[in-house]
Amino acid sequence: MPLPEDGTLPSWPPLRDDHRQAAVLFLLYPDDHFEPTGGDPLDLLHLVFILRPDYDGTHGGQISLPGGRQENDEPLIQTATRETHEEVGVDPAQVEILGRLPAFHVYASNHNVFPYVGFTPRRPRFVPCEVEVAEIIEAPLKALMDPDNQRSEQRELTRWGKTRVPYFAIDHHKVWGATAIMLAEFLALIREAQ
Repeated sequence: MPLPEDGTLPSWPPLRDDHRQAAVLFLLYPDDHFEPTGGDPLDLLHLVFILRPDYDGTHGGQISLPGGRQENDEPLIQTATRETHEEVGVDPAQVEILGRLPAFHVYASNHNVFPYVGFTPRRPRFVPCEVEVAEIIEAPLKALMDPDNQRSEQRELTRWGKTRVPYFAIDHHKVWGATAIMLAEFLALIREAQ
């Protein structure tokens, strides 16, 4: 969660009655050079993110996990895999769902987001949807867990004004906002399991 300059915690807006449901997928996969050697499997795993095209909407130009809005009361797990297929071309049948993190309310777009964790035994052949994805970003899990890639910067936010915002550095990209908060929770669970 972003912290204001004075260090006080802002109040998180409550979930509104008119919120929409959405789901995203933390898709874990080994790099192309995976060979089981008995080493730390975290050294081999990657996550996929997408850079959304620039548009006037709430999340234009931002980095996110594959995912999107629930359609027709479908199961949220299906939302996560359907949207991942639409955005980056990964066949839902290839994804083994490992679990789900707690839902997260993204107040900016009024979505209650359910983050799922999935795994494919090989690196998928990614095919980006040109309308929804400006770039596919593959990040080694080990790099995301490296404290040197966990940074913060000053941003002007509508709700909180001038605020120090944490982000994850992936090459020249910055993963911040709701995606960074969910990613931090996911990485904390991995650390606890080690």
